[in-house]
Amino acid sequence: MSTDPHAAAKDQDATFVPGQTGENNLDETYTPPAEGAPQTVAGDAGGAAANDQSFQQSPPSTSNLAPSKTQSGTGPQKVTKVGDFQLMKKLGQGGMGTVYLAKQVSLDRKVAIKTLSKELAKREDFVGRFLREARSMAKLDHPNIVKVFAAESVHGMHFAAIEYVDGQSMQDWMDEKRKLSIGDAVLVTMVTAEALKHAHELNMIHRDIKPDNILVTKKGIIKVADFGLAKAMDEDVSMTASGTGLGTPLYMPPEQARNAKHVDQRTDIYALGCTLYYMLTGELPFKADNTIELITLKEKGMFTSAKKLVPEIPDGLDLIIDKSMAKNPDQRYSTVEEMLSNMASLNIANEALSFIDDAVPASMARSVGNTTQMGAKKKTRTGSADSRAEAVRKKQESTATKKFQVVYKNPEGKPIVAVMTAQQVLKAFKSGILDLESKARKSKKDQYLPLAQFAEFADVVNAKAAHVVAEKQKSNISEQVAKLERKRKWQQRLKPITNMVKGGMGLMGLLLWLAFVFGIIGGLGFAAWKWGPDLLKQFGMGGG
Repeated sequence: MSTDPHAAAKDQDATFVPGQTGENNLDETYTPPAEGAPQTVAGDAGGAAANDQSFQQSPPSTSNLAPSKTQSGTGPQKVTKVGDFQLMKKLGQGGMGTVYLAKQVSLDRKVAIKTLSKELAKREDFVGRFLREARSMAKLDHPNIVKVFAAESVHGMHFAAIEYVDGQSMQDWMDEKRKLSIGDAVLVTMVTAEALKHAHELNMIHRDIKPDNILVTKKGIIKVADFGLAKAMDEDVSMTASGTGLGTPLYMPPEQARNAKHVDQRTDIYALGCTLYYMLTGELPFKADNTIELITLKEKGMFTSAKKLVPEIPDGLDLIIDKSMAKNPDQRYSTVEEMLSNMASLNIANEALSFIDDAVPASMARSVGNTTQMGAKKKTRTGSADSRAEAVRKKQESTATKKFQVVYKNPEGKPIVAVMTAQQVLKAFKSGILDLESKARKSKKDQYLPLAQFAEFADVVNAKAAHVVAEKQKSNISEQVAKLERKRKWQQRLKPITNMVKGGMGLMGLLLWLAFVFGIIGGLGFAAWKWGPDLLKQFGMGGG
């Protein structure tokens, strides 16, 4: 039996992409029939695959809901067309319903069709939620979000038509590669953060960020899937109670695990931080044998730092993970934009995914720094790679040689004023000569300001400040643990008395026991006073 927690927690209702394999009975393939023959979704796993040629040649049905029969004309009917969508191939099936590869006839394009199961389709309240959330998803228009084209009910079949992603999920890539390079992991996280930022601006929370719901096309374009569908599941009390809507909370924050309705932007931030941790280390921050134990561990909020598992991880990135995964939502980033800004300041993301051959530069329309839209990056490149590298080098040299007047305190507490280059300031700060109280100015006309207010030092200083806060929190936790340990030891000392009282002797028994103890002590004292001098004289130890 597999011990992979993802195998147990695999979301059956995630967006299906090519290359994902389901159970053997899910290999239904559409085969274009001969002209005039009835259209079917063949149940024979040995049927021909729906290749691009058959996809283009498949004839449209003459009705909105076209049934078919077996060759004998007496077999069960199967739907091959719903509304404007020609079903091509069954991609997978889960607790929520079935996913098909389909063709939108009017626009001649591939789409994925998500249909509700027969059981859920009987429930008007859930159908309404499903269609409402799917239509809300259609408002999302971002290059890194899987688009929703339609949400309809046709002759009792309820479905959503979504963008067909030709590629794999990040979980598929993690299964193959075990972990990602730092540059790739940060790139995936930042692009996902951009997608979340767009959704959050429209007051939409994803609720289920995880590697399964982060898809990558064959060209290396990252897309976030299943916006809103998690909400339809969460709001259904019976599904949440039965476990269908919740699943194993490997990535969700503790407050969401307690109550799926209590979510906000910080819910997605926690899950994104957890996903980043997993992509960097190949390990989950919390692992347990069951859901209850997992939630308990998340409530405690203690996990091995990513940097301890992968020492190459920069301190700043490690702190970003810690902040995004704080057990208390108030201690996390308040917006995904803040998290994105901190990550962008590290400047460690790859330009494109290194594990995809000829991957295009990722679409990262940031609100911080320069905007780099998909495809535009290649168009705006000028000059050779060498000339661009030379320009970057000169800019770095110019920044490094800028001079600052810095005021700080030496070990004796005496104020010191020194002139340093930006590079020297950074080196002095990292070595501990300068601290968070140190200030600087660029000229004598300027006022001294904290180092964090200078762009040249902000990243390093802010990272240090975050680290100090984190260490203080850890120290507080250690003090609380020590206090509990002292309390436990004191309780151990009082245990005989406590047991005596609980054993039925009551207050009278306790008083008798104390009287007995003090009687012995008093008797020994009286004996020492009465016969002590005589005994000392007898042994020649008394005074003259």
